[in-house]
Amino acid sequence: MRARVFVTLKPSVFDPQGRTIVDALHSLGYGGVEDVRQGKYFELELAAESSDKARSLASEVADKLLANPVIESYRIEVMDSRDTQI
Repeated sequence: MRARVFVTLKPSVFDPQGRTIVDALHSLGYGGVEDVRQGKYFELELAAESSDKARSLASEVADKLLANPVIESYRIEVMDSRDTQI
């Protein structure tokens, strides 16, 4: 199984890197970009018998290491061995 973990700052947390990117885009003429939130992406290869077990393992890993639950939230996508989302 493969799990993709997307970690982002919670909406209430100021994102200085995202703000810097917005400012840079505006200076390049992309005035239509109103906001940017930066984040992290992880891809985990898991030995799990089912998508539920893979999701549970990925969630545990995200809670303990990949995300800071005080300021970040995460979303998990589980894929089977053929790369189709479950």
